[in-house]
Amino acid sequence: MTKVVLATTSLAGCFGCHMSLLDIDEKLFDLIELVEFHKSPLTDIKTFEKRCDIGIIEGGCCNSDNIETLRLFRENCDILIAMGECAISGGLPAMRNGIAIKECLEEAYTQGVTIDPADNPVIPSCEELPPLLDKVYPCHEIVTIDHFIHGCAPRASLIWEMLSSLLENRQANVAYKDFKYD
Repeated sequence: MTKVVLATTSLAGCFGCHMSLLDIDEKLFDLIELVEFHKSPLTDIKTFEKRCDIGIIEGGCCNSDNIETLRLFRENCDILIAMGECAISGGLPAMRNGIAIKECLEEAYTQGVTIDPADNPVIPSCEELPPLLDKVYPCHEIVTIDHFIHGCAPRASLIWEMLSSLLENRQANVAYKDFKYD
């Protein structure tokens, strides 16, 4: 039996969705029998070396690197899943969307209540840091997303149901009560 090739990544988020994936506990053994994890923080494979059947994205897009990564996933994955509210709606990182980037950076680095002006604080600037976008974008505003797994972070049972339904080529059986927002 040929295994389904699965890739995952985390963009602008907290990595909580990947933790929920790991929370499927002993079903991880079942999953490993059915899929081959490819490009993923779980495997530390950094580049696409083959076509992937399923790609899972957590986090929204807040900088140019996030956009590039998301587009690479769309190009290299047959099915793309947005997992968690950051990927679906921008989540907590999108709270900055109503504030100019300059004001956000000044608050964070030079004018915040924990900043001591005597330390001569500066806003970091380095060509290695990817430029921030004008706002945090949910994944579906950048590329086509095929499926959504709601929650913050989604329950492990919901992730398992979505993955197993895709692997079994059936409709996912998800009730509203299965969504979790902590």
